[in-house]
Amino acid sequence: MGTLDSRDSPAAVKDDLRQVDLFSVEAITTDTMLNFSVFDLRISQKAMDRINSKLYLQNCYIMKENERLRKKAQLLNQENQALLSELKQKLAKSNGNNKGPILDLNSNPNKSSNGNKS
Repeated sequence: MGTLDSRDSPAAVKDDLRQVDLFSVEAITTDTMLNFSVFDLRISQKAMDRINSKLYLQNCYIMKENERLRKKAQLLNQENQALLSELKQKLAKSNGNNKGPILDLNSNPNKSSNGNKS
């Protein structure tokens, strides 16, 4: 594909098409249609390249944010595990003489201790 010249501009192509009788389709030259199609293709390719670039940048930002949130979730999970362990130790010390079960804070809260749903 060569460079665009003044004949390939949308206005020039539209002027060419306006000069043709609407009822004589065969009067539209192949050259005019080809120039119009090439121009449309170039415009479409530029638009697609722009859209692709924007989507690529959005994807990069999303992946960066996803990684940041994943690390934050990992730290929160570690903190929760440490707090749970500390709580279990405190409960074990305070219930030294009590033989009752220690609550499992990781279990489903909708289930009762015997496994039946309440």
